[in-house]
Amino acid sequence: MKISLITVVYNGESFLEDCIKSVITQDYPDLEYILIDGASTDKSLSIARKYQNQINTIVSEKDKGMYDALNKGIALASGDVIGILNADDMLASTDVISVIARTFSTSKADGVYGDLNYIDPINTAKIIRKWKGKTYSLSGIKRGWMPAHPTLYLKRNLFEKYGNYSLNFGTAADYELMLRFLYKHKIKAVYLEKLIVNMRTGGMSNASLKHRKHAFENDLKAIKENGINLPYITLFLKKIRKIQQFFH
Repeated sequence: MKISLITVVYNGESFLEDCIKSVITQDYPDLEYILIDGASTDKSLSIARKYQNQINTIVSEKDKGMYDALNKGIALASGDVIGILNADDMLASTDVISVIARTFSTSKADGVYGDLNYIDPINTAKIIRKWKGKTYSLSGIKRGWMPAHPTLYLKRNLFEKYGNYSLNFGTAADYELMLRFLYKHKIKAVYLEKLIVNMRTGGMSNASLKHRKHAFENDLKAIKENGINLPYITLFLKKIRKIQQFFH
């Protein structure tokens, strides 16, 4: 089973090398690594090219943002399964991809997801909060639960059947895609009880009160435009679950 992993970056020189190293040290042999750079003006591209012999595809051109870049990566991917790794983040151990591949093979799942740690940007040994997954259910989504998107690996044919990331939902494009795949089309998703990603804190949707308002509005838009009958309290519970992560 071939797995394609996509990293998108724009002016991410501070942590990109950590991200790349966590991928190229994976022990899984059939791994395709694709890096999409949004015409960075810092040293991101030169850092990527430093590892060009270990990165299958490097593209550097202007894009319409993170999710447009991800769609470019999906179009280039040749793997049976597609995952993403943000340029600030790291795979948590060298066997992450091999365990994910084994889970796909044994479970016959359409998607596999796991656990995530939010870490301090500088002191990466310091865990800020933990996103502990659980077995997927439609009722869980109604109660505001979702898999941690950076841990979610999906069969490539799902994108062909149900579409890529929509550019109409801002930072909620990942939430919209998961709603579409998991809730609307009811794909078979399996929880892997393993730490998949160490994610540095400071994501776009949590950056400020203004961004949080926009994130809420885009979440609501994602529900409505997919014709999904979820109560508004779902979005409130979604935020509450983030707070609960501090107590794991």
